[in-house]
Amino acid sequence: MRFRQLQRSMPAQQQQQQHSRLWQHLRRPIRARQSRQAQAQAQAAAAPPKRKFVPRERAVPSSSLGRVLGFAQLGSSLLYGTVRESVSRTFGGSKSSEESPYSSFMTEDNAERLANALCRMRGAALKLGQMLSIQDENVLPKQFQAALERVRAGADVMPRKQLEQVLVSQLGPDWESKVASFDFQPMAAASIGQVHSCVLHDGRRAVMKVQYPGVARSIESDVDNLMRLIRVANILPKGLYVENAVKVAKRELRMECDYRYELQSQQRFKALIAADPFTSQHFHVPDAIPELSTEQVLTSEWVPGIHIDKVAELSQEVRDAVGTKLLQLTLKELFNWRYMQTDPNWGNFLYDPQSGMLNLIDFGAARDYPPHFVSDYLHMVKACAERDRQQVIDRSTSLGFLTGDESAVMLDAHVEAGMMVGIPFGTPGLYDFGSHGGMTKRVSELGAVMLKHRLTPPPDESYSLHRKLSGAFLSCMKLRAHVPCQALFNEAYAAHQQLKQHDAQHTAEVVSQQRHLAGNSGAAAAAASGGEERLAA
Repeated sequence: MRFRQLQRSMPAQQQQQQHSRLWQHLRRPIRARQSRQAQAQAQAAAAPPKRKFVPRERAVPSSSLGRVLGFAQLGSSLLYGTVRESVSRTFGGSKSSEESPYSSFMTEDNAERLANALCRMRGAALKLGQMLSIQDENVLPKQFQAALERVRAGADVMPRKQLEQVLVSQLGPDWESKVASFDFQPMAAASIGQVHSCVLHDGRRAVMKVQYPGVARSIESDVDNLMRLIRVANILPKGLYVENAVKVAKRELRMECDYRYELQSQQRFKALIAADPFTSQHFHVPDAIPELSTEQVLTSEWVPGIHIDKVAELSQEVRDAVGTKLLQLTLKELFNWRYMQTDPNWGNFLYDPQSGMLNLIDFGAARDYPPHFVSDYLHMVKACAERDRQQVIDRSTSLGFLTGDESAVMLDAHVEAGMMVGIPFGTPGLYDFGSHGGMTKRVSELGAVMLKHRLTPPPDESYSLHRKLSGAFLSCMKLRAHVPCQALFNEAYAAHQQLKQHDAQHTAEVVSQQRHLAGNSGAAAAAASGGEERLAA
């Protein structure tokens, strides 16, 4: 009221000036917001457009010659891209001295060429690409992250004619009569096979995984051809012991290409999940359908859920719960069951928001671990969490990571890397995986040092094990989850100690029975010998 009275007493010109100042004051935050919006729009327009992945229908090269030619074409296109980029930078005046020595090879165009070829070839080559795609985002160049995201999203799909040829060869010419309905449009296309939805005659919804033709018999050549391309690019350090890694990869891929093995693994994992009081409440493994499964076709019950990378968009409470469950399951698999599903692809863990359950799929990479290896590895992790340098070295030597003749530089890097990975398990309360990124970068730096000074390749068991453990950590990082890692590890450690006592007791009972049987056999033999002597007399 006083303002209005004062305003009426002002001259008209002064009132107009005050209105103008007041309007400018009110408009200031609006203009600032509009300016920020304009800047954001300009940045978005300047950024390269995102490539949207749409599955393409292309026949899988199934003959040996066709796959060799496919890799040859990939190699020539990558070489062309590298030369073109080098020439462009030379004559374009770019500051190549400030760039990575591999920057001419690691271009966005070459990354796209690689993704296209892997999605078309499928098989072992694509599988290796998908394994690479789940690495931490601080490790890979940005231009490769986007292309490998496409590789992880899925491969090209088989034409219907080629798909039907596989189904007829595996399930018989009347295969379609064995289901109530079958969707020829695939739900997903992975490295080794593609997945189709179907309905069984009993009304259950199911999924049928159909393996690409020629993939199983081309594992050796696929891996060898891909490694030749990588060697030409000269991006592998000398201390990687590539030959040993390739040997292990081939063995694991042969195992994954046998869907009969995967069916058995799925059934075994389902039994383990159901028998455990914790896992039975939080996890579910779908039923396998043996009568619709062969070496190259695997049919399972359909389960709902979203991938881990989509869970990252949900509330902190949900992300914490999912991250905790994933890490607890990982520790239980290794240290209590000594049987682990070693493929950490985010698509293998489906979170159902309705029930809060995690549905587990894809068990082709499940494998056993020897008791002595698991025990030594558990104590090594414990030593890393407790920052016990000598125990880390001793356990690492026992496991085969070290020979005992390493240089001080190698030992320091190995111990520091182990202790950094052990930090979550040595942190009381909740560990914040959202702040884990800097640690990953440091571990990568230490890994580079170890590659230069390593004297022996790591044990064969460590390849799949570290892939799964790093995948569990990366999932928690993606979720930015707060996880009680120390409590989970202590629980797994206590359960493992009980398991060892049970194993020791069982071994003692077996030895006692064997001695008892041996004693009875000896007594029987002596009695028989005495009887023969009396008969002879």
